[in-house]
Amino acid sequence: MMNIVTRFLKDESGATAIEYGLIAALIAVGIIAAAGTIGTQLKTTFETIGTKLTTANSAS
Repeated sequence: MMNIVTRFLKDESGATAIEYGLIAALIAVGIIAAAGTIGTQLKTTFETIGTKLTTANSAS
């Protein structure tokens, strides 16, 4: 019985899986934040282009 407890306390495979899970979660948060920033910048760019096209179309 003592051998089983000692082996259980030395087993770190679960800790490794949790660490990989935390790393994956942090990467996902970074990707989501970057996508939000890029999305906002793209929206602004397309709105500017749309406004300029509308103005150019009205002038002609």
